[in-house]
Amino acid sequence: MATNQDLAQYIADQMARAGEVTLKRMFGEYGLYLDGKFFAMVCDDCLLFKPTEAGRKLLGAPVLREPYPGAKPCFYVENVDDHELLTALALATCRELPEPKKRK
Repeated sequence: MATNQDLAQYIADQMARAGEVTLKRMFGEYGLYLDGKFFAMVCDDCLLFKPTEAGRKLLGAPVLREPYPGAKPCFYVENVDDHELLTALALATCRELPEPKKRK
């Protein structure tokens, strides 16, 4: 099932205070990028963050979900209306993730 584009954009807008949050369409779903770094995705209208220790601390006991069968589990965030949590989670996750590799 493909993700609703309006919902994906709403989620990105909720994190706008973190920096430049952009969407990239991927197979009917959306990748979320903060200042060019991939950190989360919206799959089947669900927000999923890449797992990090910082994210785990912010979420407490995060619910894990696979974005698609066979993928690594990610942190599922149900409340997409809490812009403060989403902003903090985006910033904390991106601080812990490696820098993207430069394309040749």
